[in-house]
Amino acid sequence: MSKPFDYSKWDNIELSDDEDDVHPNIDRESWFRLKHRSRVEREEKEDKDKKRIQDENAKANLRIKEINKILSKSASVGEGSDSDSDDDLEDLEGLRAELKALEDSITDNQAKLDHYEKNKKWNVDNMCNVVEERTIVNANVKESKFSDAGYALPTEAEQAAAQAAAEKQMEKKSQAGSRESSGNKTGIPTEKLSKAKLEDSKKAEDPATSKKDPVAVSKSSESSASALSAKSPQLHPQPDSELSVSVAMLSYHEFTQKYADTVEEFMSIESLDKSRDFLLNNGDVLLQENASNYLLLASLEDEMNGLHQKMKLVARQSQIISNIAELAKSLKTHPGNVIHPFFQRLQNKELYDGFMDGVNQFIQRVEVRAVQKRKEMDEERAREAGEPVDVSEIPREERLGPGGLDPMEVFETLPEAMQEAFESREKDKLEAALQAMSPDEASYHLQRCIDCGLWNSG
Repeated sequence: MSKPFDYSKWDNIELSDDEDDVHPNIDRESWFRLKHRSRVEREEKEDKDKKRIQDENAKANLRIKEINKILSKSASVGEGSDSDSDDDLEDLEGLRAELKALEDSITDNQAKLDHYEKNKKWNVDNMCNVVEERTIVNANVKESKFSDAGYALPTEAEQAAAQAAAEKQMEKKSQAGSRESSGNKTGIPTEKLSKAKLEDSKKAEDPATSKKDPVAVSKSSESSASALSAKSPQLHPQPDSELSVSVAMLSYHEFTQKYADTVEEFMSIESLDKSRDFLLNNGDVLLQENASNYLLLASLEDEMNGLHQKMKLVARQSQIISNIAELAKSLKTHPGNVIHPFFQRLQNKELYDGFMDGVNQFIQRVEVRAVQKRKEMDEERAREAGEPVDVSEIPREERLGPGGLDPMEVFETLPEAMQEAFESREKDKLEAALQAMSPDEASYHLQRCIDCGLWNSG
């Protein structure tokens, strides 16, 4: 049976100098400094005493060696001679007495050292000591591993894997194209025909497509195609698992094809605890810039479609992703490493209120952008249809030109010739109308047209 470890050496641990044992009438900082100074002085005194004892022991050991050498030499000489003088005997007796005194002195000094060691007071300064200390400088310390938004960038190995996967994919496509060109003779449908049939079947299955709400919009043309491709059957086989590309290397289109369902599931989670667990399981997908863009576009689409409550939930989920990315960027670590710390912070009411303030501000920006986007779409639709836009329906604050003037008010005050020129949009008529006026009058009307936005001075 092995001998148990002796913990008795830790019985004399001295309390820290900053323990809260000071009298109320004594200044706390002064008391801490006094305690620390007295402990340091006591330790310095003990160290000096130990050093003195060790020096005495070293000198005594050196003298003992000399005496033993003399005694051994005299003993060897005494064996060869029959008569010893009284003086020599007295010297030897004196040396033996000195040797005995030195040995006793060493024993006493060692006892003192043992006493010091046994009753040593352990504190924060002497409990541990530095065995090895070194500094390692990272040559790539200035190289950023994160994007400006705080998301982790792909590594060199991931970039190499992505390039290998792309080359493999191109090779498979070329082989599939050659097989399809030869297969058309036997009546096998090509990929183009398959896509056309797929689109026709989707139109037949969805009769409400032609009656779609004009307010409803897609996230973007790219994301709409991505969502369609994500739900439709794949016409090409997926890359081999050994050549799987890092999520960070995917384009937005590729990302939505593969992971749109995962992001949509995260968008619908209302509980913060479930959101945390979902991020822990799917952080490699959701903690990407493509996922953040998807959530942003989804919140805008929901608001434009009148789904305000759903938009608020998506906006909160979007801000969770953005805040985790910002926290990881400030800590210079991967976003996956700050999922737990972020949700632990939200347990603090003050920090949670600050987070929700940011969410509300984001919701307000989405609402404003939705109104602007709807107007832009209406104007674009009106231009495509060739229908003139009724300026009077636009609020006055939005009609104001670069100089702060209302174009409707300025137009009504223009001379009739200038009004006809603007209505016909003929530059020659406008120049003729200005030349018919005096220089001061022409300059006055032209400047007002520039300030209200009717005329571009450039």
